[in-house]
Amino acid sequence: MMDESKRTYIATAAFGLEGLCKRELLRLGFDDARAELGGVRFTATLSEAFRACLWLSCADRVLLVMAEGRCETFEALFQLVKAAPWSELLPRDASIPVSGRCARSQLMSVRDCQAIAKKAIVEHLLAAFRTRTLPETGPRFQVDVALHGDMARVTLDLCGDALNRRGYRTWNGEAPLRETAAAALVTLSGWRGDTPLHDPCCGTGTLLIEAAFRAARRAPGLTRSFAMEQWPAVNKDALQALRAEAQAGYQPDLIPPISGSDISPEALTLARRHIRQAGLEGKITVFQQDLRDLRLSQQNICFLTNPPYGERLGDRKQCESLYRAMKPLVARHPGSHLCVITSHPGFERIAGMTAHKKTRLYNGRLECNFMRF
Repeated sequence: MMDESKRTYIATAAFGLEGLCKRELLRLGFDDARAELGGVRFTATLSEAFRACLWLSCADRVLLVMAEGRCETFEALFQLVKAAPWSELLPRDASIPVSGRCARSQLMSVRDCQAIAKKAIVEHLLAAFRTRTLPETGPRFQVDVALHGDMARVTLDLCGDALNRRGYRTWNGEAPLRETAAAALVTLSGWRGDTPLHDPCCGTGTLLIEAAFRAARRAPGLTRSFAMEQWPAVNKDALQALRAEAQAGYQPDLIPPISGSDISPEALTLARRHIRQAGLEGKITVFQQDLRDLRLSQQNICFLTNPPYGERLGDRKQCESLYRAMKPLVARHPGSHLCVITSHPGFERIAGMTAHKKTRLYNGRLECNFMRF
C-alpha cells in the first residue's frame, strides 16, 4: 500500500555544512527547511524525500523521523518507540537492523537501547499484523536510536549507503576528500561554472568530478540506488519519474574547461578511472605536473584544491614548500583566484597571502579552514 503522508525528515550534514544543505533544500522546493546542529529538518512525502536523496550534494543521509521525546528510563524509551507508526511503512517481513548512539544520557548503554528499541518495534508489528512471527526476510529498514542528553530521536534511513557514495569512486587513494565535502567546497568557492577550474593537487579527482556535476546540473545520486526504493509503501512510478526527470536535466555540454594536475602518477591513474566511471571522459583533463612549474593557457581560472596538510612530521617541510608556491601560481595566471582547504594553522603566513574569507569545516576528523584568496 502506497503512503504519501507528509512526515518530518532530517538531512544530516557535517559540522559547518548545515547552511549549505538548507539552501539546497530550499532550492528543491522544501520551503520549511530549518537548519539545526548536524543537519536540516524538513517535511515531505516519501516521493518528495526521494527527490532530496537524488539531488542533495552536501548532505550525508536523509532520515525519516519516526519518534522523538524525553527518555530518562528504558521503559520510557520502549513506550516512545512502540508508539511510532511502524506498521504504516514496514511490511510484515521487514528486515529491521537497529543502530544506536548515546551522548551525555542517563541511558548510557548503547546495546541496551538498541535491544529495547528492537523489542518495541517487534511488539508493535506483531500486534498490527496479528501474527506471532516476523521473518525479517524482506526489504531492509535501518533504524537508528540516538540519545543526546535525555532526548531520544528514532529514525529510518532512506539511503542505504551514505549519500557521498555517488558510485564513481572505487578506490580512495591517500587522504581522500569525501564527495559531499568536495561538493561543498565547489559551492563555497563561488565558482559558477562559467570560467575554467583547475585543481593543482587533484589526487584521485573528486573535486574535479563534483565541479563537473555541478556545472552539468547532474543530480549527485543519479546512477546509484537507495534503500527506500525497495520499500513497499513507496510510489515506485513516482520515483522512476523523478529519476527520469533528473536524467533529462543532465547537460554535460555545459561543462566548461575543468582540469587537474598532480605530481603522483598513481593518483592520476585513479583519477582517470574515476572520471571514466563518472561518465565524464573527455570532459575533464588531468596530467602530471609539479605545482611549482604549472602554467596553463587560460586566464580567469578558479584554482580549487585540497593540498597535503603535513600532518606527519616528515611531510611538513615538503607541504610548506608547496604552500609557498601557490602565490606565484596565481600571479602567473592573471585574473585567477585561489581556494584552499587545509588544517595547517600557518598556511597564510607560509603562503604569504591573506584570505579574504574563511569558513571553518571538517575534513573527516580534522578541523580545517577553507580559505579564498
